Amino acid sequence: MAEASYQVAHGGCVRGEVTVPGDKSVSHRSVLFGAIAEGTTEVDNFLESEDCLATLNAMRAMGVNVERPAAGRVIVDGVGLQGLRAPSAALDMGNAGTAMRLSMGLLAGQRFDATLVGDASLTRRPMERAATPLRQMGAVIQTTAGRPPVTVRGGAPLHGIDYALEVASAQVKSAVLIAGLYAQGETVVREPAVTRDHTERMLRAFGVEVQAANGRVSLRGGQTLRATHLRVPGDISSAAFFLVAGALAAEGPFLIRDVGVNPTRTGILEILRLMGADIRVLNLRLAGDEPVADLEVHKSELRGIDVPESLVPLAIDEFPVLFVAAACARGTTRVSGAAELRVKESDRIAVMAEGLQRLGVDAEPTPDGMRISGGPIGGGRIDSHGDHRIAMAFTVAALRASGDIRIDDVANVATSFPGFPAMARHAGIAIEEAR
Repeated sequence: MAEASYQVAHGGCVRGEVTVPGDKSVSHRSVLFGAIAEGTTEVDNFLESEDCLATLNAMRAMGVNVERPAAGRVIVDGVGLQGLRAPSAALDMGNAGTAMRLSMGLLAGQRFDATLVGDASLTRRPMERAATPLRQMGAVIQTTAGRPPVTVRGGAPLHGIDYALEVASAQVKSAVLIAGLYAQGETVVREPAVTRDHTERMLRAFGVEVQAANGRVSLRGGQTLRATHLRVPGDISSAAFFLVAGALAAEGPFLIRDVGVNPTRTGILEILRLMGADIRVLNLRLAGDEPVADLEVHKSELRGIDVPESLVPLAIDEFPVLFVAAACARGTTRVSGAAELRVKESDRIAVMAEGLQRLGVDAEPTPDGMRISGGPIGGGRIDSHGDHRIAMAFTVAALRASGDIRIDDVANVATSFPGFPAMARHAGIAIEEAR
């Protein structure tokens, strides 16, 4: 069967308003924590993407009853910290690095053995960064040359550790904290830079005492999670494509509703504003413990900047579309301190540089970032290398291109943003799905 592609007509504008799907990071955690809580957890606006369904199906495979009575609604009958059961087969995490790394922390505390597998892309991603601190806690974990499949042996007693992350990573931090729920004593994680704090916020929503200050996060083992009701905010990583689209080509005010604006995730807003984007935060409120707002974007003339390294961890997933913004800006944009981009679903530095160069953009990759000189963007054919965020970023690039853009290997867009082509068309982007 021919691989899926997008054919995107050049030019045009975006208008009106959109509401992006639920946050992927929060959706993963809602099902995982609901599974080990006492009682029934209800989740609204759950992201029904392939990645999040991988976490949901893994919990089902370990004996948790999870119902989906309506679109975006999930009901999880928790089994408590010690109630999970051995799965009958390997747990397939598909393309979901978050699901795999968080599950490593969860499985470290179980009494049974389990193996985690994934698709071809996930099998290339590093897992030792999570396995190393978990082993220090007493876990018995085997990776395959540092990558999946990953086998976690059950029955190993865990003890708390004081662990300093070598690289700022919310996934590794979360894996250690989840294992810490099963460990004797206190577990401490120290961060070299602030990372997204959805795990800490959600653990508190489930009644767990978590201390977090000055880059130090800690919790005591053995605490009971109590079921709760959660509403997942819109995913700012999905909103990012429409934020850049609005800054490049909005016709009047362009509104993105109900977006999570957790301060550990708003690097995209700060970077775009430094580039001159006119983005307004409206109707700020709380959904559970997560801040939510409507974002109004106006067409702006963007300028190149040196992106502050302090903002890089706060926008790590948004860099593909930020590179597109840089290509459309006046002057040169430089990004450094972003080596993490090389071990995402693709090597996002190399793949974005390749695609931008194919469209005639002056883009020079560096070991930990990129230098991009803004200027005219041509049309052409792009290989997304199966990376959902690459595919969506080049869809946005077509708004400022002088020719149409065809983007190949786009099936994985469903891992994070089901319905993206329809929403892009609704906003005004002329995108068609092709084979």
